[in-house]
Amino acid sequence: MKNNYYSRRRFTSQLLGGVITLGLSPSLFSQNTSIFKEEIDWYNVKDIGVEGKGWKDTKRYFDRLPSKAEGFVRNPVWNLSRHSAGMCLRFVTDSPNIYVRYKLHLERLSMSHMPATGVSGIDLYGDDGKGIDRWVSVVKPEKQKIDTSIAKDLAPGSRRYTMYLPLYNGVDDMEVGITKGDFFKPLVPRKEKPILFYGTSIMHGACASRPGLAFPAILGRRLRRPIINLGFSGNGRMEPEVASLLTELDPCAFVIDCLPNMNETTVSERTIPLVKKLREAHNKTPILLVEDRSFTNTPFFPSIKIHHHKSRTALKKAYAELTDSGVGYLYYLDGDYLLGDDGEGATDGSHPNDLGMVRYADAYEPVLRSMLKQF
Repeated sequence: MKNNYYSRRRFTSQLLGGVITLGLSPSLFSQNTSIFKEEIDWYNVKDIGVEGKGWKDTKRYFDRLPSKAEGFVRNPVWNLSRHSAGMCLRFVTDSPNIYVRYKLHLERLSMSHMPATGVSGIDLYGDDGKGIDRWVSVVKPEKQKIDTSIAKDLAPGSRRYTMYLPLYNGVDDMEVGITKGDFFKPLVPRKEKPILFYGTSIMHGACASRPGLAFPAILGRRLRRPIINLGFSGNGRMEPEVASLLTELDPCAFVIDCLPNMNETTVSERTIPLVKKLREAHNKTPILLVEDRSFTNTPFFPSIKIHHHKSRTALKKAYAELTDSGVGYLYYLDGDYLLGDDGEGATDGSHPNDLGMVRYADAYEPVLRSMLKQF
């Protein structure tokens, strides 16, 4: 049998022709319900730990806001915080087969403009041996409780893998499995300060076809940094309650990308208080203010162009007032070309498709590299 990272903490016993594996905690799934005949070592993800959680004291393990946020933030924000967007699991294994089983929080697996792979899927990336994380496979959910292989007959060798959790669904329980006896080493969440993204449905991940293609995840891979995704679909509005929660975290940078859910009035009212609140708690942490993307069909709808102009003018004014008053380490990103300039970067004019997500990451990357270079 190959060396197993948990060899001193695990043992198996035969019972009624099956294998019961005792590990860090009892299995959350009945062993005899697995669709696989081969023997599998299962590992509870809650024991390993995921990156992308800002708070430990969450009502459910895979929630994004702390339990105290219930009743403190608006109900839509709280409900969306139950989604696991931005969370990932990292581990090393030499197993040729990797399995996953998990229970989704919501019965709704997909949306009208976003596939089940992005809404409810688990996305697997692997180190290609050159230090680059490349896509391996994705779960295609067809039911709320999933028990499946995510990759089989992998090329020989031990390598690091990253599993991205669903973007628009929550996870109640999750385990990762490998061929019995193969090497498995969980990687605890990295200690480096994360980039904290606060924003809208676009930040949340709409409409990436896979969790690993949400642009915060892309940037996390490119910049080799942990990320926290606090995108709240339709509800990224620079609200003071959310701002208070953000001050409790200690990221390497704050990214504020809320304009798609705001208008000139709310931008004017909320930008300066939000930035000042963050700056009072973190006097040097860089803060990036981001304009709204231009709808890809803007040339055909004058009202959309007017909306963009008004909200951006309000954000520019707030940025100027903040910098003129001495607020430092404050950065600004224009929105004109976040989706490119050819009209092909969105599913519905607003939400990025996969091409749009890459373009978002391309626009963000140089600004974030410049911000983080100083720290």
